[in-house]
Amino acid sequence: MNQLHLFLPCAAGVETYLAEEVRHITGVGDDDLRVFRAGVMVRTSWRDVMKLNLHSRLAQRVLVELSHTLYRQEQDLYRAAGEVAWELWFTPKETFKIEITAQHSPLKSLNFAALKIKDAVADRFRHKFGVRPDVNTQWPDARIYAHLTTDECTLYIDTSGEPLFKRGWRADKGDAPLKETLAAAMLAASGWSQGDGTAANPIGLVAQGVPLYDPCCGSGTIAVEAAQIACNIAPGSMRKFGFQKLIPYQEHVWHGLLDNARAQECEPRAAVFGSDVAFRMVDFAQRNAERGGVAHAVQLRGGDALQRMPPSDVPGVMLVNPPYGERIEAAGIAGAARRARYSPPTEYVSPYEDVNQNGDAGFDDAAYGGGMIRDDVPRFGARDIAQTEDGGDFFAQLASHWKKNYAGWSAWMLTPDLKLPSRMRFKESRRVPMWNGPIECRMFRFDLRAGSMRNKANDAQPAEGQGPSSAS
Repeated sequence: MNQLHLFLPCAAGVETYLAEEVRHITGVGDDDLRVFRAGVMVRTSWRDVMKLNLHSRLAQRVLVELSHTLYRQEQDLYRAAGEVAWELWFTPKETFKIEITAQHSPLKSLNFAALKIKDAVADRFRHKFGVRPDVNTQWPDARIYAHLTTDECTLYIDTSGEPLFKRGWRADKGDAPLKETLAAAMLAASGWSQGDGTAANPIGLVAQGVPLYDPCCGSGTIAVEAAQIACNIAPGSMRKFGFQKLIPYQEHVWHGLLDNARAQECEPRAAVFGSDVAFRMVDFAQRNAERGGVAHAVQLRGGDALQRMPPSDVPGVMLVNPPYGERIEAAGIAGAARRARYSPPTEYVSPYEDVNQNGDAGFDDAAYGGGMIRDDVPRFGARDIAQTEDGGDFFAQLASHWKKNYAGWSAWMLTPDLKLPSRMRFKESRRVPMWNGPIECRMFRFDLRAGSMRNKANDAQPAEGQGPSSAS
């Protein structure tokens, strides 16, 4: 199994960062690597399958391609699945499940298509061994993925099991938490965890000891992910994988890779900080950091983002993921001012009361390795960040606070609001397209300099991925 074709799905916009990560983990050259929208294909060995599951922070899954054929109807899918040597991957004692996705497929029912593939797999085992494996839709031993286009069917076997964003350390979380893989993508795009190809930052700012700060940390997804990177902790070192139940799995090889990964762990190479106005969320973040093995590497505090001063004497990188897509009112002094204008004083709620448990905003998109997770129940007062539609007061005050107190820092913010820079009266120095599940977003970079606030709403906007070297 030295010539396997793997497909690693990821969030759209993350492909180039994932490709660089795959090169670093496997050492493959450009001839064995292809980049697609929302995924990367690589030709490598079974040993690298296990390494990618263990070390990849950006991939949603690691899938092994087993078949690629043309089809016109459901019977063609039955034939294609029946020709795959499934007995090389699992036995009749294991359970299995069919997952199917499609783009512009002419078939009327994907459920019926999945049923035909399931029948083909079961019939092949029955013909060879006289017994068929059982189907388990909840916790299967083997997951088979089928992807249909207009006329092509690709069959994969999944080696990850649970999606790779489930690291194993996040038990405490708020509503609609940010996926760990997207947090890692934000860290890569900022240049903190990955180099940007320049002489000033060849391997990432973390290696230079540049601190990182999330002033609206929620349940701590970004902060804990960053702390693990700072300590060189492999993201998959705390969980099980699907390949451990497949026939090619060799326990001694896996334990060798795991021992080597743990031997590479180190003391934090850079300081990581996080804070949130909701003390309940800070407690969640602290417990997640303890389970992630980085309680010593991240400093978490409660406090209003509009009042907290820089956590480090050395300027660093700020990474912020404000909530969007649902009604969330600002907490802290911005929320208090808003409530004072629009609500009687008797209806004021302390920002430190546990009236909401919102974590990091985000989505799981079924097209990228998991079902969509979202809480549509209106919640109020949980975090420092206001909804982008009506949270201008908060963002303007935040920009003023940063301008006054965070000179020398670079701030990155993920948002679907393309007008956010002008609303903050900032001019971004860079913008990076990135999808949060089904939501098209941008990561804006603001290079903070001391000075007065100026409205640059009418300034020319830089092209995506480019811009001036600074913003003021």
